[in-house]
Amino acid sequence: MEDFETHLQELRRGTIVLACLQLLQTPGYGYGLLEDLGGRGFATDANTLYPLLRRLEKQGHLTSEWNTDEARPRKFYRTSPAGKRLAEALTREWLTLSDAISALPSTTQEN
Repeated sequence: MEDFETHLQELRRGTIVLACLQLLQTPGYGYGLLEDLGGRGFATDANTLYPLLRRLEKQGHLTSEWNTDEARPRKFYRTSPAGKRLAEALTREWLTLSDAISALPSTTQEN
């Protein structure tokens, strides 16, 4: 099943982007987002999430600011207007792909 894990990871990679853009419409920080993603069925780890957040910020899909009100400063992220547009477009594509996959013959059907 090693092959399965590789393919599953590839399948999930794009969904994590969309999930982050959707969840960060309410500002959040990395660790909290990591827990929220996991709790919603989007298993990922910090070594994947933090580079993704930096990349999305560099691309203009997220904005960030440091919160220094607490003992330990945290970087809070928020989906930018461009990120919201991207999330809407990706959601439309996801739904189209989901419909297309649902219309494929089932692997459990006998040939």
